[in-house]
Amino acid sequence: MAARVDVSNVPSPHPLRNRLGRVMWGLVWACLYRPSPKVLHGWRRFLLRLFGAEIGRGACPHPSVRIWAPWNLKMGDHSCLAAHADCYCVDRVTIGAHATVSQYSYLCAATHDFEKRDMPLVTAPITIGEGAWIAADVFVGPGVTIGEGAVVGARSSVFADVEPWTVVGGTPARFLKKRALRS
Repeated sequence: MAARVDVSNVPSPHPLRNRLGRVMWGLVWACLYRPSPKVLHGWRRFLLRLFGAEIGRGACPHPSVRIWAPWNLKMGDHSCLAAHADCYCVDRVTIGAHATVSQYSYLCAATHDFEKRDMPLVTAPITIGEGAWIAADVFVGPGVTIGEGAVVGARSSVFADVEPWTVVGGTPARFLKKRALRS
């Protein structure tokens, strides 16, 4: 039988300022961000900027989006975080201009080192290139870069970088084809 590890008194890996900021953000999210009408993207951009997010012109963060730490979020011009997306931005999450993260997708910028007894938190940034499309219910893991113009098919799980202008899908996501643009 494996030895049990008592994690009840393991200190948080996050500094006090981070934890207090997340408490404040949680209150603002629950009282001002989440209940805002869908069309008030400008209001939500304003709230995110108050908490240190870099938000481009015309970006569309939907009201039901969960954002763990806005100060680690960067959204380019006219990018979109769609309904019920979850942005677990323990590390930097960058969404390029005109990129879309569709409904119910999960951007996960942290994991744990399970090979160590105390399983410390391990973070790595996520980058989604300009014009990329993350389809519905996609999981994107820590340290992943989705290239410019790439498409990740619905319900896929992405654990490795995706080349620009490619289409990937499945779990784990694998190359399906090059993306050909038609007019």
